[in-house]
Amino acid sequence: MRIFVTGASGWIGSAVVPELAGAGHEVVGLARSDASAAAVTALGAEVLRGDFQDADVLRAGAEGADGVVHLAFIHDFTRFDAAIEAERRAVETLGAVLEGTGKPLVIASGTPAVPGQVATERDDPATGGPAAGRIANARAALAFADRGVRASAVRLPRSVHGEGDRHGFVAQLVGIARETGVAGYVGDGANRWPAVHVADAARLFRLAVEEAPAGSSLHAVGDEGVRGDAIAAAIGRRLDVPVAPVPAEELGFLGALLAIDQPASAALTAELLGWRPERPGLIEDLDAGHYFA
Repeated sequence: MRIFVTGASGWIGSAVVPELAGAGHEVVGLARSDASAAAVTALGAEVLRGDFQDADVLRAGAEGADGVVHLAFIHDFTRFDAAIEAERRAVETLGAVLEGTGKPLVIASGTPAVPGQVATERDDPATGGPAAGRIANARAALAFADRGVRASAVRLPRSVHGEGDRHGFVAQLVGIARETGVAGYVGDGANRWPAVHVADAARLFRLAVEEAPAGSSLHAVGDEGVRGDAIAAAIGRRLDVPVAPVPAEELGFLGALLAIDQPASAALTAELLGWRPERPGLIEDLDAGHYFA
């Protein structure tokens, strides 16, 4: 298959592109800059130059493809509403091109938080809070299943970790601990984050392209829930700093996330597609040391 990938040079995309290419797919990666184009080429993909906010570029990429993986997102939390709107327009553009073709459209989404229990693929994310716009965009993408598109959403956990992660939530927690001299956690540290190795997540994106039924919500979850104090302890060991509870606001927007217990399961995804995590878990990855080089 010829697969068009937006966000191809990003953290997730840089794992998805070689995963697809290694399985024999022809990959076309969207690249906005010369540096991104060089990175996409090095990953083994053909380059389509342009910005995912340019509808004409998206149409050209999707029209020439047998399927689309949409990963691009503006990670600027000072302009979050604009980022949500850009994603909405991209989903509508891509879905409209693929309408009636039966081709796959796979988008990145997030695992839900369900109070008091482990979230499953059958659970719908809550519609409130700052993530409401992204949830609405994921639902809009899945709605294309009723319009002849094999649409699916790969729900990613709070940590997609691995060697080379420089901007994810765990990398940011490491940076805060370096600055403050304390590896902090919120509350009693019992709240849990789901996590997955980036290579395992990439494999699920490939399986979604190849096999996922229309309308599927899939969970790329390796660790169902890693306690906040366990994450802090691993960071403290590597940086040789004390581990202690801290006020949520001292961790910025991450403090609010760490204050929520949000474990998630991938059991239904494993049953549907045979996907199971094979790479190290989050604590093992932290202990490996590449977050601290």
